[in-house]
Amino acid sequence: MPNRRFPAEFTPNEITGLLERKKRSGARILDLTETNPTRVGLGGAGPAELRALACERGARYEPDPRGNRSAREAVARYYEERGDLVSPDDVLLVASTSEAYAHLLRALCEPGDEILVPRPSYPLFEPLAALEDVRVEPYRLAYHQGWRLDIDSVEGAITPRARALVAVQPNNPTGSCLAPAEIGALDTLCADRALAIISDEVFGDFPWPPATTPLRSLVGERKALTFVLSGLSKVCGMPQMKLGWIVAAGPAGSSEEAMRRLEWIADLFLSVSGPVQQALPALLDARRPFQAAVHGRIDRNLARLRNAGPSFRVLEAEGGWSAVLATPPRIADFALRALSEADVLVHPGHFYDVAEDACVVVSLLPEPPVFDEAVARMQRIATEGGKD
Repeated sequence: MPNRRFPAEFTPNEITGLLERKKRSGARILDLTETNPTRVGLGGAGPAELRALACERGARYEPDPRGNRSAREAVARYYEERGDLVSPDDVLLVASTSEAYAHLLRALCEPGDEILVPRPSYPLFEPLAALEDVRVEPYRLAYHQGWRLDIDSVEGAITPRARALVAVQPNNPTGSCLAPAEIGALDTLCADRALAIISDEVFGDFPWPPATTPLRSLVGERKALTFVLSGLSKVCGMPQMKLGWIVAAGPAGSSEEAMRRLEWIADLFLSVSGPVQQALPALLDARRPFQAAVHGRIDRNLARLRNAGPSFRVLEAEGGWSAVLATPPRIADFALRALSEADVLVHPGHFYDVAEDACVVVSLLPEPPVFDEAVARMQRIATEGGKD
């Protein structure tokens, strides 16, 4: 039966359909959309980390809706090492960032309410909100030699049904972060309009060179009720471990009440496994070799992309695992051409609502031989295939 929470139809888009046909024909696809670290030689779960899952206490069932205390203390230490103070009492464990969003939508919104989300950004918010019968209103990130917040678009998107604003730092795929002045403006605006801030910071440990320190976080004192999201998937390169977290901040009374609601919701699901909670201190302690390897891969592939020639331009960004690449404007549908003619998979910018013309989104994680060959093939299209 029809259900407005689901897409009206499930027909693959043009690129997905072409990709499926290419794979069936046996074509070797050079995938520059791959952001799963376990598929590009970067997964953070080695033998020592896997042994941590065998902790004897993990065999016992000791449910705590917020997550066991030692795991939440490990999250607090992680933030302390980044230079931020977090209390374990303000941490709630979840199975994933997607689950964190779902819990927050349930806690903050009634059916028919609205959340504000950045545009461009990852196409996750609409389906998650639809499943909770919540509407999405976009606000604008504009590119002028760097991505900047259009605060007027934020104010214009706020209606009486608005309940929260989502900020992604660094944003996926733009790699942009809010400037301190923009954070202050949003904090004040959201506090004045009784909106919560949801700050998705899963890529916060991955600044682009020359930066070497973690990107700014919204944990800590805030005027507006604020929720910071992160987890093992990006921090440690362990998406298969299925553990993330929410950190609450903001006015004491509001954050405490929000945590009670979130705890009640989490108690209905108890979705985070006991073994991974017991292993979390060891998993977080072991993150540095993984992060160093990712930084090396990003630095190397980003340099290759920036040296791809005059036909390409990497849009300025501050961090993350992906880059927005401006392609030759004379070549229409560059992403489709790359897949059709060169067996190179990139995402067109419109997948993420990138308004700038002639842009594709490229992952910075693929292994160098794959990355280099794919970029070389795209260069040939730019130089030899310019006829529309």
